[in-house]
Amino acid sequence: MSEAGASERPGGEQLALIRAAVRERKLPKARPRTWRDAPLAERLPVARVLVDKGLVHLDRCFDYAVPAGLDAEAQPGVRVRVRFGAGQRDGRREGGGLVNGYVVERRADSDFTGVLAPLAQVLSPEPVLTPELLALCRAVADRCAGALADVVRLAIPPRMAKAERAPTPEPPPPPEPPAPGGWSRYPHGAAFLTALAKGRAPRAVWTALPGPRWPDELATALAATLAGGRGALAVLPDGRAAARVDAALTELLGPGHHVLLTADSGPEQRYRRWLAIHRGAVRCVVGTRAAMFAPVRSLGLAAIWDDGDAAHRDDHAPQPHARDVLLLRATQENAGLLLGGHAHTAEAARLVRGGWARPLVPERETFRAAAPLLRTVGDHDQARDEAARSARLPTLAWQALREGLARGPVLVQVPRRGYAPRLACDRCREPARCAGCHGPLASVGADEELRCGWCGTAERSWHCGECGGRRLRAVVIGARRTAEELGRAFPSVPVRASGRDHVLATVPDQPALVVSTPGAEPVPEGPGYAAVLLLDGWALLGRPDLRAGEETLRRWLNAAALARGRHDGGVVVVTAEPTLRPVQSLVRWDPEGHALRELADRETLGFPPVSRMAAVTGLPEAVAGLLAVAELPPSAEVLGPVPLPETPAGRPRRTGEPPPGEQWERALIRVPPGAGGALALALKTAQAHRLTHREGPPAWVRMDPDDIG
Repeated sequence: MSEAGASERPGGEQLALIRAAVRERKLPKARPRTWRDAPLAERLPVARVLVDKGLVHLDRCFDYAVPAGLDAEAQPGVRVRVRFGAGQRDGRREGGGLVNGYVVERRADSDFTGVLAPLAQVLSPEPVLTPELLALCRAVADRCAGALADVVRLAIPPRMAKAERAPTPEPPPPPEPPAPGGWSRYPHGAAFLTALAKGRAPRAVWTALPGPRWPDELATALAATLAGGRGALAVLPDGRAAARVDAALTELLGPGHHVLLTADSGPEQRYRRWLAIHRGAVRCVVGTRAAMFAPVRSLGLAAIWDDGDAAHRDDHAPQPHARDVLLLRATQENAGLLLGGHAHTAEAARLVRGGWARPLVPERETFRAAAPLLRTVGDHDQARDEAARSARLPTLAWQALREGLARGPVLVQVPRRGYAPRLACDRCREPARCAGCHGPLASVGADEELRCGWCGTAERSWHCGECGGRRLRAVVIGARRTAEELGRAFPSVPVRASGRDHVLATVPDQPALVVSTPGAEPVPEGPGYAAVLLLDGWALLGRPDLRAGEETLRRWLNAAALARGRHDGGVVVVTAEPTLRPVQSLVRWDPEGHALRELADRETLGFPPVSRMAAVTGLPEAVAGLLAVAELPPSAEVLGPVPLPETPAGRPRRTGEPPPGEQWERALIRVPPGAGGALALALKTAQAHRLTHREGPPAWVRMDPDDIG
């Protein structure tokens, strides 16, 4: 029932006022009978508001009247509540529900000729949406063909009133320029630090040496930026890496000079730290993906570690990548940029080749001294002794494991988690399928029954539908079974597992077998792993993906960098075909060369990052309808559409996949460099047109997708 209807009953007016007070979180003050009777602010009575509605056809600001009672608080950047929705067009007529928004601008007049609806409430006088942050969010939304409100939602954390009321300490004075430390191992490392300390904006792609010193080197670069009187920001792929840089920076500068922004902090603590950055009390930030929008004042350095990690792309619309956001910030704020890692992406190689960034690469002699001994062995080379056959290890890998355990911990990287995630008939090699949903059967343990990987149904009496056989063989061996087999082969050595369900941060410097999936490798507390085994390379290299080789080399290099140097006996063995390009690049420890060759291949084929590309997915009529109304640039090339694999019932739906029972299509649209902005605008305009005119089901648009098969 509406408020007007409630006031017709005895006591209805009081009930309506109570409801309004609860909804607006404060008691009403002499509320006028209608909005038109409310006195307005004498100066700049119009507020342009960004409404928190992430819809592309509503991707603009709306004008509202500023009541006189809210004149002092309703300043640009503050959070407000406004009426918006059903019964209201453009947020300017009575009706609609209360939604959150941000005041973007105060104006003297409006281009709307009717009566403006007033602001309902100022949630907080804190101006969180600064002009610099608004410009960055608009640039990201335009690049990703997304709505501005969606990007602002990613950039500004939810409000916590208690954190806003807490006092903010005074910022500490700039520290002294740090000593070069590990940067002295790079020919241009000291010059890079000097430029940062003098307030300049150097841009570099940094190939970090193997070993445990990269967090200290990154912390030194951040400290040099603070010494130059400017702010610094470092984005890491996960909380473990962020914690290492946080500890290194605290040891270098002491507490108070920086904050750590990760999801583990909790909403209130995270917002408190974000406010300290916003208010200028802290000028250095270390964090994970969400820290890419941190409002650092006078940004002097934006750094990202391991930019090829998939964790750097946000899962929420419009799915911006941290590397792209930091590139925009470096350009808009005239800041330095540091893309660091043990591996290189094709995007980083393009920045170096185009002269936008300079390489920070050590000499080859320094590489050889710091890197472990790298050996390759084909998958067909099987061990000849019984113990090696039980552990499915080639002879060379077996020897490296046995000798490494005599000196310290040994890391074994396995591409797949679980026990035996893929099974097949032992007689005809037909994949084992669930009788209900036809999903893949998997073994979760040696003594446990088979279960479907999609619907979870237990299979107690499986038999092959092709040949009737009842014996199974493992097609893919998971990390859990690998740990079990190695434990049987080395019964006196402890076996530790690290994966998605339980990730180890560190391991002690003593003999142990550490079985890990890619990205979950724990850091050894001593000089490094005595040996590193990279098993089942075919499982990574055989993926039908444009970035399969680049991603495989990145995972291998990150694991191999944890090994001791060759002079300390460190050995890395990779089980993959030695003639493949990623394997050869690993043996030579040449990530720059691999990235440049990848870039040349993609340039020949017209794939990103040489071109900009968009993926349009959805029902066939949705994809066709969007392409029909989109005014694509003349240089655009449409590839497809092609049908996508159906999502079986019972299997968890991944991002970008169709719902079970629906047949989706995907069309790829690519344009040459310089036309990416026009392509994003055309697709966004077409989406808004179809939503406004309700022309069929919506399509899903992604700019620069990572999963191009």
